[in-house]
Formats: sequence, structure tokens, C-alpha cells
Amino acid sequence: MIRRRVLLGAALASPALAQPGWPQRSVRIVVPFPPGGSNDVIARPLADRLQARLGVPVVVENRGGAGGAIGAGVVAQAPLDGHTLLVTSSSFATSAVLQKTPWDAEASFECVALLARAPFFVMVNPAFPAGTLAELVALAKAKPGGIDYASSGTGGINHFVTEGFCQAAGIRMNQIPYRGTGPAVIDLVTGTVPLLITTVASARAPLGERRLRVLAATGPGGGLPPEQPPVPTLKELGIDFEVLIWWGLLAPRGLPPEVRASINAAANAALGDAGLRRVFDAEGAEPSPAPPEVMSALLRSDLARWRAVAVAANITAE
Repeated sequence: MIRRRVLLGAALASPALAQPGWPQRSVRIVVPFPPGGSNDVIARPLADRLQARLGVPVVVENRGGAGGAIGAGVVAQAPLDGHTLLVTSSSFATSAVLQKTPWDAEASFECVALLARAPFFVMVNPAFPAGTLAELVALAKAKPGGIDYASSGTGGINHFVTEGFCQAAGIRMNQIPYRGTGPAVIDLVTGTVPLLITTVASARAPLGERRLRVLAATGPGGGLPPEQPPVPTLKELGIDFEVLIWWGLLAPRGLPPEVRASINAAANAALGDAGLRRVFDAEGAEPSPAPPEVMSALLRSDLARWRAVAVAANITAE
């Protein structure tokens, strides 16, 4: 009995054998884009709630550049202790499809939590002659390549979503790439470009002022401001295409399972906060607490889907 107590005491005192809980110090959440984007808007209220629950500082660090690849690389090389995490979105998958990076989207990262999801919306300038999705499809079929659509840039998430929609609808439209969603929305409102598929967060002001017409959603979830009437989904309109943008929490591959479980539990608890839900609502996003396996399956599915879209639409890195 004495020998057992001695061995147990030695094990508890040994740093190599001890199993400390998470977190042991401050947590860094890397956002791989400049401040102000949707990833930032999702990450900061999450960090505030985590800090209040965990009792340690939770700091958001913006590491933009190379379409998110630089910030992701920082996390991929971080220690496997759960103190450096990545908040990213569906664009993580589209960037991984096109870019050559020193990290792999699946092999280098551990999916920890699904944070939120939101539909995209097919938006047109009010002067556009198609007043319904069926009229848009008919017009595009009558003039293949004759309708321009805006994107936030070649290889961006709404470029992939729009091309996926075109493939499902059996139409072809012409991409006009912009340097970000903001300029694309401005030209959509002025009528310089007639169509854009994007999120509520990217066009909330003109949507609220009813300066845009919304034809359909790419999936369930709502999120339109009250000034805009609800719209059907693409599937409800007979087009077999459904996609939601997601925001997720990733860590370096090899994170201990107990640490991953602790982070997932903390994130899911934070997502239940009413104040956080109000912030996400403003983004047209719905908090989506789930086990890590759900986020892993979602990422795998997106990588396969966008690889197929890239091949069919000949989307390549600029």
C-alpha cells in the first residue's frame, strides 16, 4: 500500500505524466483576414464569451494575407496544446482547392467546433429584367454567357457558389471579379453589374433600404432583414443545389482528444449566449453548436464539392 502511494504521488508530480486541463494560459484565436470581415465579426464575440467562461485571456489576432493562407499556416505550426486556434469560414476550403500551401486543409488541421452557418442569396439590381429565379434561368439559357455576375474575386467563395449554381441550373454566366465583396455590392446597387450571390452580412444596408431584389436563397436559415420578404430556396424552386457558408474553429492536427473535447464544449456553451446570438443574427448567421465530427465532415464535403466545381468551371488561381 505504501509503495502504491509513493508511485501515485510520483506520477502526479511528474510533468511528463500529468494531464493538465485546458486552458493553462491565454488562448490565441487567429483570424486569417484583416479586421472587419465576417470571420472577425464571428471570432471577437466568441472570444469575449470564452474569456468570461474560462477565466483566462482569449485574444483575437488578425493575420491576413494570401487569401487566408498565412494565418492558417501560423496555426498549422502551433504547439499541440489548444492555446492557438483558427476561426475561418467556407473560403478556407475554396482557397485550399486552388492554392499551393505548405499545409494541407485536412492533414494539417483538427476540426474543433462548428460555430455558425448562413445561406447565400441570389441578389439582382431592381432594374434587371428577371423578376424571379425562373426568369433569370430562362434569360441565361437564351443568352449563354450574356449575363454578368459579380464576385469578390476569382477563386473566392461566391465565385465558387455562383459557378456551382450555374452548373446545377444548366446555364452559363460571365464572372466580373472585384477586389472584395464591398466594391461588388456597390456596383450591384448602381447597376454596373446586375447580379451577385452573397450573404446578408455583405449587403445588409442596401437590403434594408430595398435597393436590391432577392430572388432565392441557396439554403434554409433565413437571415434577411425584416424589410425584405422571405424567399424560397433553390431546391424549393426546382434547382438541385444547396450550400451554406460556415464558420468554424480549427486547431493544429494532433491535438489531444481530451483537449479537443474541452474546447468544443467551451465553444458550444458560448454559442448558447443570447448576446452572441444577437451579434450573429446581424450577420444573417445562426449559431450551430455541434460535435467536432460534424465540422470535420462538413470540411471534407466542401473540399470535394469545390474541387469538382473548379474542374467543371476551369477555375484556377490567379
